[in-house]
Amino acid sequence: MLVSAGKIVPEGLKYAKFTPANFKLKRALVVTKLSRYEFEQLRHPELSQDQLQQKLRDRGTDVEMVLYLHKVHKDFERRVVQSFQDVGCEVKLSSRSSLSKDVMSWADVIVPVGGDGTFLLSAGRASPLFALSQQKTPIVGFNSDPLRSEGRLMLPKHYSDNPADAVSRIKSGDFKWMHRSRVRTTMLGSNGKIPESTDLFRHTEVKMEQVTTAPEMLDQDMASKYKAKMKRILPYLALNEVFIGEHLSARVSHLQLVLDHQDVVNKTKCSGLCVSTGTGSTSWHTSINRITSRDVDDLLRSLPNSSSKDVMMLRQNAEEIAQRYNQGLLFAPDDPRLCYSIREQICVGVWPSPKTFKERDFVQTVFVKSHCIDANLVIDGSISYPFNDGAKVLLEVHPEDALLTIALD
Repeated sequence: MLVSAGKIVPEGLKYAKFTPANFKLKRALVVTKLSRYEFEQLRHPELSQDQLQQKLRDRGTDVEMVLYLHKVHKDFERRVVQSFQDVGCEVKLSSRSSLSKDVMSWADVIVPVGGDGTFLLSAGRASPLFALSQQKTPIVGFNSDPLRSEGRLMLPKHYSDNPADAVSRIKSGDFKWMHRSRVRTTMLGSNGKIPESTDLFRHTEVKMEQVTTAPEMLDQDMASKYKAKMKRILPYLALNEVFIGEHLSARVSHLQLVLDHQDVVNKTKCSGLCVSTGTGSTSWHTSINRITSRDVDDLLRSLPNSSSKDVMMLRQNAEEIAQRYNQGLLFAPDDPRLCYSIREQICVGVWPSPKTFKERDFVQTVFVKSHCIDANLVIDGSISYPFNDGAKVLLEVHPEDALLTIALD
């Protein structure tokens, strides 16, 4: 048995180490960040640079800062490209929107340059389901602006000061492989059809190129349990999380969940469901579940003996208590489990049903049925599918779907 984050995990769920047998760094695909200035250029292609800048000024945008940050990103991008070329690497550049199967299969390594958003989108396109192959092309990311971006998925920030050092280490093999679990999303239904996906990364809806996977018949047990005939795996894997909820955040999301294929149907009304990996546990998962020192202090003050010496000492350490609790929310990137979180669950009257349904827990699989009006299933905050009344999905982790990344330090 494998012990992971205090839990015992079945031996069969350990990760096989899918690593390149003879990794040689000869071709690097640099994935460029879409800067705010480039985004505005895409929105207004009919305007010259002077006209665009004037338009931005007229609406109150700090144009000088936008241009400065654009220059910061582009200058750093050139340094990364030069660092790979200096060690004899052939380099190709691709924007986040122009990533293709062909260019990814050409590369020995995929190098997102920017922030976590660029990394997540690159990882999504590096999915073996997207590429329709089991090729494992590793990813290593560089944070182009560590002063303004945390970049948890990128290399440590000191490599932003000296990217050549990181490239040299990768070239010489002085690194470790890291496998990051990802969520596989399988639609269940009567005909194997899946709705059209929408790409949200440009802060506006952009229809996706349709990448297809073949529908399959469900086995008899699954078909009977979930009242469906066919399944179809979505081609995009979630590195951070899958979110399901109403498109309008003010509208209540009505969902049914079955955990780990149990015989209990859990019914909830809430502000949405977030199903997170260990990688995503540092992100939205923590934002949903974290507590503050004020929460700790308010809780301690509500105790009957709140004026006792022991409680007063605890109140003085409220910040440390909150930090320890929040740190405990995190779990390892290669953990084969998922952690679901119910956002703002309604807990009055008949909700939730049953009353024992936990608002957060570790699971191996989550089946979700929607009773929503205008809902979406969103993968890593980027790729969205309609998920309205009657839609069914199974969320799970498969070892072969893990993202292969390069870790330094």
